[in-house]
Amino acid sequence: MSTLRFKLVEEAFKHKAVPVAEPVERPSEFYGKYVFNREKMFKYLPKKTYDKLVDLIDNNTPLSREVADSVADGMKRWAMELGATHYTHWFQPLTDGTAEKHDAFIEHDGKGGVVEEFSGKLLIQQEPDASSFPNGGIRNTFEARGYSAWDPSSPAFIMDKTLCIPTIFISYTGEALDYKAPLLRALNSVDKAATEVCHYFDTNVKKVYSYLGWEQEYFLVDESLYAARADLMLTGRTLMGHESSKNQQLEDHYFASIPSRVAAFMRDLEIECQKLGIPVKTRHNEVAPNQFEIAPIFEEANLANDHNLLLMSIMEKISRRHNFRVLLHEKPFKGINGSGKHNNWSLGTDTGVLLFAPGKTPQENLQFITFVTNTIMAVHKFNGLLKASISSATNAHRLGANEAPPAIISIFMGKQLTDILNKIENSATEEAILLDGKVGLKLGIAQIPELLLDNTDRNRTSPFAFTGNRFEFRAVGSSANCASAMIALNAAVADQLRQFKTEVDAEIAKGIAKEKAIFDVLKKYLKASEAIRFDGNGYSEEWKEEAAKRGLDCETSVPLIYDAYLTPESIKMFADTNVFTEVELHARNEVKWEMYTKKIQIEARVLGDLVMNHIIPVATRYQSSLLDNVYKVKALFPTDKVEKIAAQDMVLIEKIANHLSVINEKVTSMVDARKVANKIESEREKAIAYHDTVAPLMDEIRYHVDKLELIVDNEIWPLPKYRELLFIR
Repeated sequence: MSTLRFKLVEEAFKHKAVPVAEPVERPSEFYGKYVFNREKMFKYLPKKTYDKLVDLIDNNTPLSREVADSVADGMKRWAMELGATHYTHWFQPLTDGTAEKHDAFIEHDGKGGVVEEFSGKLLIQQEPDASSFPNGGIRNTFEARGYSAWDPSSPAFIMDKTLCIPTIFISYTGEALDYKAPLLRALNSVDKAATEVCHYFDTNVKKVYSYLGWEQEYFLVDESLYAARADLMLTGRTLMGHESSKNQQLEDHYFASIPSRVAAFMRDLEIECQKLGIPVKTRHNEVAPNQFEIAPIFEEANLANDHNLLLMSIMEKISRRHNFRVLLHEKPFKGINGSGKHNNWSLGTDTGVLLFAPGKTPQENLQFITFVTNTIMAVHKFNGLLKASISSATNAHRLGANEAPPAIISIFMGKQLTDILNKIENSATEEAILLDGKVGLKLGIAQIPELLLDNTDRNRTSPFAFTGNRFEFRAVGSSANCASAMIALNAAVADQLRQFKTEVDAEIAKGIAKEKAIFDVLKKYLKASEAIRFDGNGYSEEWKEEAAKRGLDCETSVPLIYDAYLTPESIKMFADTNVFTEVELHARNEVKWEMYTKKIQIEARVLGDLVMNHIIPVATRYQSSLLDNVYKVKALFPTDKVEKIAAQDMVLIEKIANHLSVINEKVTSMVDARKVANKIESEREKAIAYHDTVAPLMDEIRYHVDKLELIVDNEIWPLPKYRELLFIR
């Protein structure tokens, strides 16, 4: 095994950058080549069909079967001209991945042959097996029917000669079984609520868009070394492995020159992304060795989410082309930076106004303060729910360590905006306030001048930070579906805006001027939500104590964090915003608990296998060689010198024996704990048992295995080490 390990390391070091087939055109010339965007629609659809489809996308108007047939015909002609032979409904089941079933463009022609066919019926709807995807008990095996339905707002695309049609996925009885359906509901809800609030300031606003700009962090490892680590292959992270003497402590990897092999991979990835309409723009080395980031230009949230899921699939394909494997696990390597997927979120109107950006008129600035304050209030009210939306068995390893935000939701606003909000909260109505001689903020209601806000500082310990004209939800995990966080956030803000509108309208009905009514309600909200605002060090123990005193959700057990979805407040909020029914919420939590259990269960099984079949035999063999050496020393040297000469070997023999003893004991305990937990019928209680009784034993086993790695002869250690995995050459 050791010989194989060294051969694999040697092979990895020989890998050179794979030449990239650089296109002759500029990105602007091939961008969206494989996307049925409006340009392709206009070219391949009759004018009448094009107009109706655009109206459907922009204004949610109904689609007739006749128009659907016309769209399907044009889409098929475009796809077949690019070599497509199949089509599929591309959807997002509750697995954090995507799913697809491919069908060929063929039907019998009645003459013993076939013809290429694709109808509106096939475009609009398909029937995958609903019982075979996670459903939380909504569907049984004998109730397998489920439907995927076309989402026209996200354009179809071609991937590997297959026409992919983005769809929602629902059960036969109408419950959402995916992420896209509730995301669309949440976006629709925040659009309606925000548009109504915008009418206080501009009656020309017809629509409010939710925007998302994700930042995808990831690791790359050599494929040959990856193949030698069963834990990486089966769980996405290293379940054992002592840290390298050098990792990220010199801070020399962040923004450093990109290795040539990685740069070739990145160029290839960007070309594939741009052909599929993903507007990737930024690439750089991240904090940890072998860690990198890719980020696009902001897009409408539904499309941005689809693009992120598509990117993750493309990354896997392109990485293998370059003899790499992509690791999207939040914490593939212990002791160094984990990977997140920062969700930069904002709201904007169809009139071109960003609602989280200060404006140039008093009206625009009052609108800015209104939307910022309501977002703060929403995050305060539902901080536990927002934490639940980003929590998972994998993200739990990342939060609160190595530059990741803590598992306590708070908002960082920056000094300048914090000062403004504090002064609004504590001021009299007509009081004039000057900030640093730079920002004149007069609280004479309609007399607010232009706000000249400095860019806020970056607080890497904040899970939810205001960063100039948007909020950055930094706690989202790298392997997650962005929709989970975006559903909770947009729904919570929509609910809060609805409440704000109700309260302001009630004040106006009493005869109070509109601007004063708005300000009075905002002041009340700022006082009520003070606890969620925190600009300090989120890693400190003092903050954990302070957060608990403030009443923030400080739970760290993932199975218990999920309870936030089922509080009366969350159930009512999701029902009022038409995002989830109570049945859907209970079903999704069943899935969350089940997925948590299965991930820990798989890790425990893999760890047990590696320990019993790889680590213990190798450590025992090395221990035996040390014992042989002691016997040889006794045979060769006088008795009075033996003890001194063999002392070091005896120390190592005893250390190995102690570590092996503990490992054997803990592996047995871990197996027993799994057996007990597996008998629990409640998915929630089973997940809690795995968290409380199985996961801690895994940590203890790892500690002793990592100690053995430092003792056992390097030549016989069976697994590639961190120093070999983490430095691409």
